Amino acid sequence: MIILGLDPGTATTGYGLVEKINGDCTLVDFGVIETSKDLEAGERLNIIERELKKIIQEYQPGVASIEKLFFNRNITTAMKVSEARGVLLNTLASMNVPVHEYTPLQIKQAVTGSGASPKKDVQRMVKLLLKLEETPRPDDAADGLAAAICCGHSLRIEEINKV
Repeated sequence: MIILGLDPGTATTGYGLVEKINGDCTLVDFGVIETSKDLEAGERLNIIERELKKIIQEYQPGVASIEKLFFNRNITTAMKVSEARGVLLNTLASMNVPVHEYTPLQIKQAVTGSGASPKKDVQRMVKLLLKLEETPRPDDAADGLAAAICCGHSLRIEEINKV
């Protein structure tokens, strides 16, 4: 099964795709959806929707994982991220992709073993877990991969608990 992980943002939405085979995750693809700050908010959100649809059509993920919004001191940033997150959730629903949501702490814990891990540790573990030669760049793409890995681990636990 292919898992799509998403790190929402208006300027940059990170995505990562992994395939879960026999309990292990292997890299499929990763990248970012970028929008220009010079565009109107509505156009930026349209670009995010259009690009996500292309990714879903190309890779046909069986499930998606998205980072839950956490409280941010900068309310303007939090609002923009929540708008992008809403577009992502709506697009996934319209394309019948089931969604699992995880907090940043849950994603860090699934990837590194500690919810308090710094970003660099998460990136290093993504590299190790997926057996990559280089750390995925930019950071948003690595965060998308981390969300996908988290979902892969969670689905594996669910499968074990069913037995």
